[in-house]
Amino acid sequence: MRNAAHSLDHSSIRNQKEILEAMHNGNEKLILLDPAREGITVREEEQDALLSISKALSAVRSKKDLLRILHEPLLRLFYFSNVGIIQLNLATRGYNWLVFDPHAVSAASAQYTHLLAGECLLDDYVMKLVMRPGDPVAIDLDQLIQRDDVPEWLRKRHAHGMRVMVLAQLVAADHLMGAFVIFSNEKRKFTDMQQKLVQGISCQLANTVGRILANERIAQQMQEIGQYKQQLEADKMCLQDEMQTANNYSEIVGTSAGMRKVFYLVSQVADSGSGVLLTGETGTGKELIARAIHNYSGRKDKLMIKVNCATLPANLIESELFGHERGSFTGAFDRRIGKFELANNGTLFLDEIGELPLELQAKLLRALQEKEIERIGGRTTIKTEVRIIAATNRDLQKEVRLGNFRNDLYYRLNVFPIDIPPLRDRKEDIPSLASHFLAKHSKKGARRPMQFSSRVMKELVAYSWPGNVRELEHLIERSVLLTAGDTVTRVHLPLADEKESLAMQPNARIKTIDEVEREHILQVLRLSGGKVSGIGGAAEKLQIPSTTLTSKMKRLNIRKGCQEAAGG
Repeated sequence: MRNAAHSLDHSSIRNQKEILEAMHNGNEKLILLDPAREGITVREEEQDALLSISKALSAVRSKKDLLRILHEPLLRLFYFSNVGIIQLNLATRGYNWLVFDPHAVSAASAQYTHLLAGECLLDDYVMKLVMRPGDPVAIDLDQLIQRDDVPEWLRKRHAHGMRVMVLAQLVAADHLMGAFVIFSNEKRKFTDMQQKLVQGISCQLANTVGRILANERIAQQMQEIGQYKQQLEADKMCLQDEMQTANNYSEIVGTSAGMRKVFYLVSQVADSGSGVLLTGETGTGKELIARAIHNYSGRKDKLMIKVNCATLPANLIESELFGHERGSFTGAFDRRIGKFELANNGTLFLDEIGELPLELQAKLLRALQEKEIERIGGRTTIKTEVRIIAATNRDLQKEVRLGNFRNDLYYRLNVFPIDIPPLRDRKEDIPSLASHFLAKHSKKGARRPMQFSSRVMKELVAYSWPGNVRELEHLIERSVLLTAGDTVTRVHLPLADEKESLAMQPNARIKTIDEVEREHILQVLRLSGGKVSGIGGAAEKLQIPSTTLTSKMKRLNIRKGCQEAAGG
């Protein structure tokens, strides 16, 4: 089949259909028009073909359309092996293939495809030829390949049988954008007529390439606008959350020795930019301290982004922290900007850091060490400059020993630890805290200024506050709603209610500690649906390690998944 193609009489080829049939039969020979056909008829065909190409190129908007145009109308003018368009990038002093003929002999080669996908330097000899002003030029590859400064892609072309290369500059508005390249596997004379034809096509191609690049820039700008819009929405949500937090806690209340120590540590670390690890029981105000550190730092004009590691499913935490590209996983319909990017040059508050899964701990450690991230499904790294403030109610040193937390991540986070004392250890702060919350919630309910009776204040100070400041605020909010007058005369303390119940039953049997503990564990197991460990499990609600809870259940004869634990 190919031998028959070699013996074709080119002077007998009169139209595009015959040329396409010849190409289909395997003919990949000869470049440009056969000189034997030059004459009035040929020139008329050339003019018709040029008009056809001009019309076709005017409608081109993408690289895909451009390749199709290069392979159909051009066949009426040139009989070539394959073509391509080189794009210059003067900013990086390099160039790459904007489009390359998919019909090239070596297009199936993965190595060659990879070579074309990269960027070459402008200092090779081919680019020196392109940069020279002048008309299109035909180059004998057998001679050119002897030079040391020819690019690797040209050696590949020569090795695959190409013997002639025609280069024509692509210039639009006096700006050199690249070159139109034609390859042939047979040597033929490059006539003046052929040179003029290539020059005419190159001028039209330059305008088309400029339009394609402009469309790509517009598409990229639209994508960036969409990303900025998405980021603004995320920023808006974060600001709303920040305003809500500021409204809930307008100031940190406390003058006890424990809180004075906390204030001193905050003042020492706030402006340093160092990472901070906040520890303390649930409800002690770790987020409030984190916001104070941010507000007293040089980053106060930037956002403080909060991520609660305990409330997010494990499969979504990575996307929440680092973001994802569209289509990177099922349900990823749009690009998502992660919290690290949103907090760039600001502060990232990682609450409940002890709940972070082990596999995510390694990725977080890398982001902290390298100061760069990768979106899920992304191919490029993104530099970030983020201050990390982490908080936990767990003993991370113990979690490290148990293998639940990476020791290298712990040391990275524990640069400047601040332990926030529980409310029961700062009882002198309870009157001022209680008065603060009473004023806040009475104003919120459009009530007149309220006060506590002396008896109620004594009860508040005497209570142990297992839920700390958060429990105190919620109890006072409830008391405001239940009080008809201006003075709160009774607060519904859980243990106080239990004592009153026992006082009403003087002959009631006092339960042992094991009985009370067993009933409490069973109650929490029922609330957890029988789940012992993990997110939402009984161990999490009781704030003890799951191993400790399992040991207690075994000692108290509570079987996991038994009917009484499940609520039967």
